[in-house]
Amino acid sequence: MRGRLGTHERIVLVRLSHLGDVLHALPVFHALAAQRPSARLAWVIQREYAELVRPLARLERVFEFDRGGGARAWLALREELASFAPTRVIDAQGNLKSAAAALVAGSGERLGLAWSDWRERLGAFAMHAHAEPANGKHAVDRMLALARSAARSAVDGEIGSDVAVSFDLELSADEHARGRELAIEFFGDDREPVVLTLATPDDVRAWPEAHSIALARALASSGRRVLVLSGPAERESGARVERELTGVARVRHWVGQRGLRELASLFAAVAERGGSFVGCDSGPLHLAWSSGVPVTCLAGPQDARRTGPWPLGEGSPHRAVVARERPSCAPCLSRRCDHPQGNVCMRALAVEDVLAALARAR
Repeated sequence: MRGRLGTHERIVLVRLSHLGDVLHALPVFHALAAQRPSARLAWVIQREYAELVRPLARLERVFEFDRGGGARAWLALREELASFAPTRVIDAQGNLKSAAAALVAGSGERLGLAWSDWRERLGAFAMHAHAEPANGKHAVDRMLALARSAARSAVDGEIGSDVAVSFDLELSADEHARGRELAIEFFGDDREPVVLTLATPDDVRAWPEAHSIALARALASSGRRVLVLSGPAERESGARVERELTGVARVRHWVGQRGLRELASLFAAVAERGGSFVGCDSGPLHLAWSSGVPVTCLAGPQDARRTGPWPLGEGSPHRAVVARERPSCAPCLSRRCDHPQGNVCMRALAVEDVLAALARAR
């Protein structure tokens, strides 16, 4: 696969960020891999997420974009893409930044989301073709529409209806073994553990720490093992929660966790044990459900039907918990809460409602 350019298709997928959105784009990649067996595939992605997709077997090149690198980063990206000489670029992001990345890729055909699915419509004019509108309102539905168009037969121009939906990160045997080791460390031999993730207090999606502490205590009292998870940005919050829960049996902590594939490995092991995940609409939530873990989404300001776990609804293992009385401004897409009383959407999510959602998911 890593030889000279030759005559094969050279397809570049552009999905720069964020973690959840990168995961949503996996069906596009896997559709290309399945229906374009001779194509050479590459991905343009921000540096902090590159480790997640690099091991994919059919992915020949990963072009890392330094989002803080200014003009130098764009020049470096153009030079690297020129060495690959794409014949086709697929924009799975739909904003001005991704459209710019598609443009610097060169003269290959550019395919993007449906016109109505672009966040910044001006970027849509950079595309030569667009996918059909999505059949649903979720972000994943937009990716599936793009996947069908991206996998269109070069011979007859028809869109295949048999495009398989796959979020497979292709974890290795060693990675699965590492995930099971972590599961033993955190949960012993117990089944049905719960992973509870934290967010930074200034995040509009953050559930109050006191609520997370109360939930962990209640779950532990009911006999379930709990892992309280915090990443580098939530390290201080994780440390505070750990201090508050000191001495509470059956509750463990992973403060400042790093490594996206290691976390995916743990989630795969949690899924094997019939476990669950609780958290707000964030990257770890999407990594959990795409790894097969039933998710309870703390849906405060966000509309879980658009950006929560996929799929939601009848027959789904996933749940979304909303406040019993949501403010008139919810749901919203804002990253800053302007409500005069602060982030009431998340404060109003009752611990007992989350416990009930977890019970229904068992």
